[in-house]
Amino acid sequence: MLKKERYRHFVEYFSKNQPNPVTELHYNSPYQLLVAVILSAQCTDKRINQVTPALFERFPDAESLAASNPDEIFTYIRSVSYPNNKAKHLAGMGKMLVHDFNSVVPAEVDELQKLPGVGRKTANVIASVIYDAPAIAVDTHVFRVSNRIGLTTNATTPLAVEKELTKYLPQDLLGVAHHWLILHGRYICVARSPKCDVCALTWFCRYYERNNTETALLKAEALKLKKAKDAKKKKAQTTLHKELSKRSVDK
Repeated sequence: MLKKERYRHFVEYFSKNQPNPVTELHYNSPYQLLVAVILSAQCTDKRINQVTPALFERFPDAESLAASNPDEIFTYIRSVSYPNNKAKHLAGMGKMLVHDFNSVVPAEVDELQKLPGVGRKTANVIASVIYDAPAIAVDTHVFRVSNRIGLTTNATTPLAVEKELTKYLPQDLLGVAHHWLILHGRYICVARSPKCDVCALTWFCRYYERNNTETALLKAEALKLKKAKDAKKKKAQTTLHKELSKRSVDK
C-alpha cells in the first residue's frame, strides 16, 4: 500500500469515528495547560490531573508561580516523575513568563521553547491546542503509532516523525491528528502488547501486515508443530527412563 493511501485511510477513519478529540489534561487557561504539559513529561495524564487542582489553587496564575520557589512548588508535585527538576522548571517558567512575556503564554513555537521546561513537544502542544497553529507534537505514543501504522518510514527521531507527518497530513488536521495518535497509542496500540484484535486500522496497518502475513502464519504453525514434536520426544524419553529404572530395581 502506498503511503499516501495509508494517510488517506487514517484521516478518513478518525475524521468519522473521532472527529473532535481533545487532550485528557484538565485545564482552564493557556497558563494552566502549559504547567500541566510541563508536568506530564514521562508521567501519565491521570497522575497530573490528580496533582493540578491543588497546584492551581495555590498558583492560579503566572504571577503567583513566579513569586514562589522550587521548594514550595515541590510539595505540590512530589508524586509526579522527576519532581525536583520540574519544580525548578515551573519556578523559572513562571518568572520568565511574567518578566519577558507580560504573563501571556506566547504563541510561537520558538518563543515557547525559551521557557524553562519547554521543549519542542511541549511547545507544539501549546501552539496547536491553544492557538490552533499547524503543529504536531511527537511524544512516545505518536512516535510509536506513526511507525507501526506506516505513516513514517525509517524515522528514528521525534523530529523526523514530525517532519513526515507535517509533510503528508493536511495542515488543518495536524493538531487533531496529534490527539488521534496519542489516544490510539494509549488505549489500543499500546507499547508491549498492541490490541490488534480490537483495532479498526489493521487492514491498512503495516505492523499488522508484517506480523500476520501467510509467511508469518506458516512460521508460527511450524514452530507449534516443532514444540509438539519436542514435547512428545521428551515424554517418550521420560517413559523410557522410568522403564529402565524399573527394570534395574526388579533385577
